[in-house]
Amino acid sequence: MILFNEDQRYFLLEGDGFSYLLGLSPQGDPHHLHWGAPLAADPLMNLLVDWRTRSSETSPHVTMEHQRREFPDFGHNDLRAPAYHLEQTDGSRVSEFVYAGHEIVPGKPDFTPLPSSYAEEGDEAQTLKLLLFDRLKNLELELHYSLYPRRNILVRRNVLRNRGGGPLHILKLMSAGLDFPAGDYRLVRFPGGWANERRMQQGPLLQGLTRLESRRGISSHDMNPFAMVTRGEADERRGEVYGFALAYSGNWAMEAEVHRTGWLRFHAGLNDFDFKWRLEPGETFVTPECVMAYSGCGFGPLSRSYHRFARERVARGRWRDRARPTLINNWEATYFDFNQGDILRIAEAGKEAGVETVVLDDGWFGERDGDDRSLGDWFENAKKLPKGLKGLSGDIHALGLKFGLWIEPEMISPRSRLYEAHPDWCLHVPGRERKTSRSQLVLDMSRPEIRDHLLETIGKVLEEAQVDYVKWDMNRSLFEVGNEALPPGRQMELSHRYMLGVYDLMGRFNQRFPHILFEGCAGGGGRFDLGLLSYHPQIWTSDNSDGLDRLFIQYGTSFAYPPIAQGAHIAASPNHITKRGTPLKWRALVALSGNFGLEVDISKWSAGEREEVAGYVRLYKEIRPLVQFGDFHRLESPYDSDRTAWMFVDDRKEEALLFVFQVKPWKKGVKAKPVRLQGLDPAKAYKVQGVKTGFSGKKLMKEGWLPKPFRNPKKPYLCELYRLKSKV
Repeated sequence: MILFNEDQRYFLLEGDGFSYLLGLSPQGDPHHLHWGAPLAADPLMNLLVDWRTRSSETSPHVTMEHQRREFPDFGHNDLRAPAYHLEQTDGSRVSEFVYAGHEIVPGKPDFTPLPSSYAEEGDEAQTLKLLLFDRLKNLELELHYSLYPRRNILVRRNVLRNRGGGPLHILKLMSAGLDFPAGDYRLVRFPGGWANERRMQQGPLLQGLTRLESRRGISSHDMNPFAMVTRGEADERRGEVYGFALAYSGNWAMEAEVHRTGWLRFHAGLNDFDFKWRLEPGETFVTPECVMAYSGCGFGPLSRSYHRFARERVARGRWRDRARPTLINNWEATYFDFNQGDILRIAEAGKEAGVETVVLDDGWFGERDGDDRSLGDWFENAKKLPKGLKGLSGDIHALGLKFGLWIEPEMISPRSRLYEAHPDWCLHVPGRERKTSRSQLVLDMSRPEIRDHLLETIGKVLEEAQVDYVKWDMNRSLFEVGNEALPPGRQMELSHRYMLGVYDLMGRFNQRFPHILFEGCAGGGGRFDLGLLSYHPQIWTSDNSDGLDRLFIQYGTSFAYPPIAQGAHIAASPNHITKRGTPLKWRALVALSGNFGLEVDISKWSAGEREEVAGYVRLYKEIRPLVQFGDFHRLESPYDSDRTAWMFVDDRKEEALLFVFQVKPWKKGVKAKPVRLQGLDPAKAYKVQGVKTGFSGKKLMKEGWLPKPFRNPKKPYLCELYRLKSKV
């Protein structure tokens, strides 16, 4: 798994699908030598010979800028972007960390309250701790490499310890860094906006620095903290692909710098924007994790590595391996205008349709009749709920359903009892006007007394109302980031301290309520990352449930995050955001591809529509294990084709689900192409439900299959789900 060659001073980390090679220069500087296809003996020796020639070069014209470095410093003669930047008490910003030892240990260390992936079996992971030391300042930098060989995953994070006699300031400290050799590199990223998250973009990396980031205090709708680098062109089945996914939900950054030599430097970690951390003697600073994956066969295998890892070694607790319930949520049905009878009517209609959970969304607490008041007042609104949450929950449980509740713990309304009692509890700059967004301010989650208050008040509600499911929302970015608790010289620590506080509170809720299924949300998909999935095993994918837009949103989300993590609901038509009308079947099949639910008052629908919805609920319960725990394959992109198609396959390759959507109208005179399936067993024969002819797995994958409705599609929003089973 992890090998150290003492004679030649290199480390070789070998997974089932990749090799990762780094060497120690004569000066003790870690150099990056290879990450990619598994190395046989001869290619390994060739890499080492080439590296030793470069690393021992003594010409005065050769600088560190001509070395492919593993974790480059600041201040010496490598003038590319550094991986870290430290300020000493004397004002110096120059560091010189050199190799001081290493340790190879079984398993995977945990660093709470930061999110940490984990290992359950002793031999499933191995960790290299590479210790670097700055002798002048007595500082230790420990580079962590946790290898999951059978999962083709490498997790990186770093630990800085101040062993010196005085404080220092961290100006920048990334989680992962490496230098790729010269090549034709492309960057795949996932930008977007509210109700338009994770739209896939790709293009060439040119000379200079390309930076992806969030400065919003959340991982953000605008750019997701996941990116891929490809060597040349790549698609679902071909090309070398390198993935970087940060397990962090606050300000983050990724840097891709192409040098004049054609080398590519890539860093990922905490954003150094408005960041300065004081590290006292004896203190330690730990970076977030960066989960890295490699595929030599395109995007598909890389995504499936991330999916399995997120499901099995990022998500935790009781709900990790359990089927997620179907639900009905009242938000788009009622907004703030509801009473106890309305929720019971929706619950009864949901029961009739077969859903398993009823979620009461925003508006149940304080005097919350609009979004301009009562956040922080976590007690029930007696006018709307005369029997209280406990009574409503009892009635819903009596129907045989579970009860869910919406909360937004991180926020406070200026029009609230909590703000009247504690106006200093919000993030603010003393003396300046407090500007709101969505009529709300942000609670200072860095302060333990605030977190204690939230755990006590919200925890009391969850206990008394016997809540089974919680939707944890967060509806605005962080700005005016300041407080009166930290000294003036430490205000630039606050964004990160805020995120550490959020993780601490989420972890405490998980411990106190292990039976509750927590769903993350941030104005929809504004905090969709591996960090949040460590505490909330599923996330509301987007506030936009328009069936057409959701094809693109769920398609982009699937590159790093599994379908089981994606909340996907049937909403009303026309859609409340886009005003676009789409058929019920279209909306249903898109929602059936994730964590299925309803976001509408179906009690007001016709009998025929309610019967159709009930059929989709029954269908989802049948296919749920395959959707939530099967292997996901993207077959056709909505960006490149008039169709979108994807499929789910079980571990034994005996069952599969094929979803096909005609995204654009069929062009007359253009011959439709077969859909090429993936993930099947080429040696098995498969029967498609409702189709008389059988097919071999080999034929379905090599030649494809064109379902009859898509041969000459004349109707808009044509979509079908096909169920495949291997013949016994």
